[in-house]
This record gives sequence, C-alpha cells and structure tokens, in this order.
Amino acid sequence: MAESTSEAERDPGAREREATVPVPGAAAGGPISHAIFRLARLHRMFAGQLLRRIGLHPGQELVMMHLWELGPQRQIDLVRLLDSDAATMTRTVRRLEQAGFVRRRPSPTDKRASLIEPTAASYALRREVERIWIQLEDISATGFSDDERADALAVLERLEQNLVRADARPPEPDTGH
Repeated sequence: MAESTSEAERDPGAREREATVPVPGAAAGGPISHAIFRLARLHRMFAGQLLRRIGLHPGQELVMMHLWELGPQRQIDLVRLLDSDAATMTRTVRRLEQAGFVRRRPSPTDKRASLIEPTAASYALRREVERIWIQLEDISATGFSDDERADALAVLERLEQNLVRADARPPEPDTGH
C-alpha cells in the first residue's frame, strides 16, 4: 500500500508558508488583515516568552523604554505616548511598581498628579530589554536582506498610517449590512 505524503513532506518550504491559524472563509476578503492578526499574535507570543525571563510582560517593556528615554512621566502622558487606555496603564504601572521597576512620586507642578519614574532596579533591566528586542527583531526578520528589512518596515509604517488616517475620519453611516 502506498503511503500518502503531505505537502510539507513533498515541499519542505510548504510548512513555512502555511498560516499558523486557519483562514476562515469570512476572512477571505481581508487576507492582509488576517495576516496582520496572525503576525501580531505570534510576535506577542515570542515577546512574552523572552520578556518573562526577566520578569516583564509584553507592553511593560514599552512603558519602561519611554520612562528610560524621557524620565518621569504622568500616567496620563504614558497613556497618550503608548496609545493605551487608563485602566490598562493603571494595571501596568501597578505591576511594574510591585516588581520594583517604577515608583510614584508627587508631581511638583500638579498636586493632583503623581509622576511615574524608573527605579535603579529598572536601569539594570534596560540592557536585557534591549537585548530581547534585538533577539525579537532577529527572529522576526531572519533571512531578510537589508533592503527587505527596509521594505518591510516601509510597508508596516504605511499600514499604520492608513489605520491612523482612518481612525481620524468621522464614522461612515451604518447602511444596515
């Protein structure tokens, strides 16, 4: 009896081209959107694995990056910088505070606000975060030439600009479809 061979066995590159999440028929009209969804999910998963080793969760490193770069910030300013929402930022800052990576101190200019500032312990973490981001970039762009990396970045930036522009437009009336 002849054994059947899968496409991956016949074509070793086929497994690399397969979607990690099946594309449902309802998504057939949005192949780029579905690919973005799959890519974002995988990227976050790998980031989570790498960051977990140093005691962070995805997104927390972005808060730390801004604090290291800009110094103490009001929480509302972090919300704006990261295009987040207040509840998510509150949880993120609380967790970073419990881990000893940030502390709150009263704002010298606004008695109602406090500033979130990185601690000395967080500065020791900075090199690890930078190393993880380099590793994540290498994982994501393995096999890309310098030109392909530049092209990929340009396409991603254009997709982002399209979505930012669409978000700025007034909503279209619902046609009932």
